[in-house]
Amino acid sequence: MTVPASNDSSRPHLVYLAIGFPPAAKSCAYRLRETANQFARIGWDVTVVTIAPSSWERDSGLDYSLLEQVDDGVKIVELPLARADLETDIRLFDRDRALDPAKWLRKLRKHEQDVFPEPAFGAWKGALEKAVLEVHRQRPADLLVATCVPYVTLAAAWKLWQEHKVPYAVDFRDGWSVDVVHGGEAFAADSESGVWERRVLEDAISLWVVNDPIAGFYRNRYPHLADRIHVVRNGYDKDSVSSEPRRADPDAGLTFGYIGTVNFPAQQLETVLDAWRAARESDPLIAKSRFEVYGHIGAGPGREANRLMELIRGAAGDGVSFGGPLKKAEVAKAYAHWDALVLILVGGQYVTSGKVYEYMATGLPIVSVHEIDHDATHVLTGHPLWTGARGLDEAQLADAFQSAGRMAVQASDEERAAVRAHAAPFTREDLMTKAVHRLAEQALASRLISVNGPAA
Repeated sequence: MTVPASNDSSRPHLVYLAIGFPPAAKSCAYRLRETANQFARIGWDVTVVTIAPSSWERDSGLDYSLLEQVDDGVKIVELPLARADLETDIRLFDRDRALDPAKWLRKLRKHEQDVFPEPAFGAWKGALEKAVLEVHRQRPADLLVATCVPYVTLAAAWKLWQEHKVPYAVDFRDGWSVDVVHGGEAFAADSESGVWERRVLEDAISLWVVNDPIAGFYRNRYPHLADRIHVVRNGYDKDSVSSEPRRADPDAGLTFGYIGTVNFPAQQLETVLDAWRAARESDPLIAKSRFEVYGHIGAGPGREANRLMELIRGAAGDGVSFGGPLKKAEVAKAYAHWDALVLILVGGQYVTSGKVYEYMATGLPIVSVHEIDHDATHVLTGHPLWTGARGLDEAQLADAFQSAGRMAVQASDEERAAVRAHAAPFTREDLMTKAVHRLAEQALASRLISVNGPAA
């Protein structure tokens, strides 16, 4: 492994452990890219440590257009790591996997968690530790940022700190010990995962999370670290939304759209589709309208081959269609083609989803399909073209589809402008600029203290 050389050795150096960095077609790729770009723009050399693109071919897929906006000052080191359980070429299966795949998977999971307490990724610990040590050997680091998931990146951050005292920060995003879907604690403080989390956070100079409820959870769990915990929301990219929402044509019917990973429970999707059918039966406008779904469904052998896919295909007669994942460059075109949006989210108060900010910025009406006590509810409150938090009740959602249809037809220019104003504070660039400036100052200050000692 060779780290690309810098033209100026006086520039501070960031090692960024970012599994999911472009060209990975993952929702986190936008946050990861913006973080790296912001460090580069304030004069840092940035070395991203991630996994090879071939690994994402069997997972979430690839979108090379995401690389087009990566700053020239960002260098990428790709490790030959991949999830064996997502391999679909049976010619590569060993005898044990071919004869008893379930037993093979149980054995694999045990091995992974024997190395580090994280299924699917735990066995990557040694390779990640070796990689960051080698990057630092070739070009000494001033800061390491580990972003999760996977959580095994924390072990590599800890290793570099233990051996070379390189300060590190953790972008937890959705946290680890918090169960963001069901609420409460994901694991006990004295469990192996709990010990790892506390160990790593004790020496981290900063901890980022995506919303206030998660920040509150961690401040309660680690009160002595409260001042290091910061909310860095996901936000949206300005180029992901069209300049102006299109005008609805009620005679032609409306087009409702969903874009994002289709990873919610099948029962939730069934409720959405049943509500859509009910709205079509009672509202002539919705009856001649369409519902388009775009995004990734499943991974590995389950890609577009699961119950969610069956439900969408089964609703074709009701104007529902699936268009697959969209490249970054195609997202704004999709929004420009739609009249209203459907926001489908799992979880409750600890879940926001980066997609909610992008949805707001389109200026289109939004139908919410999530629990009422959800962080997206707090973000959307005050949005003039939001149908409100209706929970997961079919009748309520059917009414929400009809309300969104009326909004799409009747919304004034002033209301659409108010929607965009509501979203304006949440551009990803603005949010990340502030966070990166603060963290960079912390890192350089901590390096100065560690070299020279505290001021007298």
